[in-house]
Amino acid sequence: MIFKETKFKGVYILEIEPIEDERGFFARTWCEEEFKVYGLNSNLVQCNISFNKRRGTLRGMHYQIPPYEEAKLVRCTKGSIYDVIIDLRPNSKTFKQWTAIELTDENRKMLYIPEGFAHGFQTLEDDTEVFYQMSQFYHPECARGIRWDDLTFSVDWPVRGM
Repeated sequence: MIFKETKFKGVYILEIEPIEDERGFFARTWCEEEFKVYGLNSNLVQCNISFNKRRGTLRGMHYQIPPYEEAKLVRCTKGSIYDVIIDLRPNSKTFKQWTAIELTDENRKMLYIPEGFAHGFQTLEDDTEVFYQMSQFYHPECARGIRWDDLTFSVDWPVRGM
């Protein structure tokens, strides 16, 4: 896998390195050893799928507070999403800043999000599926959310009027 740093400390865009032949390809999408080399949380304990019927569906912005903060590895397995993160780490140089990346079934990119970020996405196509790997189990008492239109962050969502 190829790990590409972003301006947000600890956030990486991951690209697969497919081995191709006439049958198709094979590629690794997660490796504990590689995650440890980059200092990433490799303790992935839960996997989730989000299926979204309609273009413009918005999910997020979700996060968990201590002691159950979570890291996530996110991949779009069908369709495409505008994937957004907000840095909620008070001592970070990018505190309260957001960024987005388009994840699609064609580009096969993944986004690694460390603890301390809110995460959400908007679907860019009908029938979109997103696969998450999580470093923490869901703890409803620690689950929090930020409104998609919170003016503190002013996230620029691409699909309007949905």
